[in-house]
Amino acid sequence: MNQTTNSKLPKRFLTEKTFQGYFFEDFEINQQLIHGTPRTITSGDISLYIALTGSQHLLNCAETVAQACGFKRLPIDNLLLFHIAFGKTVPDISLNAVANLGYANCRFSSPIFAGDTISVTSKVIGLKENSNGKTGIVYVHSIAKNQHDTTVVEWKRWVMVHKKTPSAPMGIDHIPDLESSVTINQNLIPDDLNFDNFSSDWTACKHRLTHYQVGEIINHRQGMTINDSDHSLATRLYQNNARVHFDQHMMSQSAAGKRLVYGGHIMSLCRAITHSGLANGLWLTAINGGAHLNPSFAGDTVYAASIILDKGHFDNREDIGWLRLKTYGFKNIDEETINELMMEPEQLRISKQCVLELDYTLLMPN
Repeated sequence: MNQTTNSKLPKRFLTEKTFQGYFFEDFEINQQLIHGTPRTITSGDISLYIALTGSQHLLNCAETVAQACGFKRLPIDNLLLFHIAFGKTVPDISLNAVANLGYANCRFSSPIFAGDTISVTSKVIGLKENSNGKTGIVYVHSIAKNQHDTTVVEWKRWVMVHKKTPSAPMGIDHIPDLESSVTINQNLIPDDLNFDNFSSDWTACKHRLTHYQVGEIINHRQGMTINDSDHSLATRLYQNNARVHFDQHMMSQSAAGKRLVYGGHIMSLCRAITHSGLANGLWLTAINGGAHLNPSFAGDTVYAASIILDKGHFDNREDIGWLRLKTYGFKNIDEETINELMMEPEQLRISKQCVLELDYTLLMPN
């Protein structure tokens, strides 16, 4: 066998085949982004999501109950759908992010089931340069569709992104108008969903829509400590490859000094915690707005409390109503301090122990 001699080895040279993600300068208003790698969601994803978050929400746990409420099969948890769809956008939008700052106008338009495949596109709707000349904020509108080209979820978000080359601000300041909430109408109800046959025995919770009052505060009490392995595995489940969640060598040189927990994982933990007190909030139909107020890290213990903002009924639907609420996520805090902060809204958002503010709408049996 002939061996290649050193003299015949090819000349070595470096190339840039790898995609480094977009920096702030790479974005343009009305730019359309088609995100790669469509994803078929499986029953294994459902099981792993429950294992990583502790979610107990009924319609996503018991197929017999889902069928009794009108679905043909067990629907995918809408937050799992959101995180997977969100993960599709990360390589283009968030790979060079400092932090994801907030969400608005998230509508879950159609339920999906194991075996469905989703693909995602985004449109740049706003750009704002920061005064430090190192970063800017990118606003996008993302849409996820299934294999039948049906929109299943869409949302708007804004994210702080590094500049490729720090420079003096150029006056880029285009902030989009964002609605304060998702319009509540019957389009928020999945076509097959019906609570006529609902039994409170299924959730072991007697509280239905009539039992909640506007202004009511619920301290959900239970806490979950974030494990390094759990938040890493959850973020991989969503195929979110943002460097701030995985690259400890890079993050050791940052102000935080360690990897950030994906904010969506905090959303899911808080939603799981709210089962105690909101077990009959069976269907997450919209996220009106949300913000990650402070970072979370492995070792933090997460708690949640909610305030009821509004509630109501749908025309010609005696079985189902809606509940709008705002859930706050906290870290490393005692129950009494949570209660005090929930009664003082001006202190709540500036507390270093408050990590999440999430305004959303649930569908609930009347």
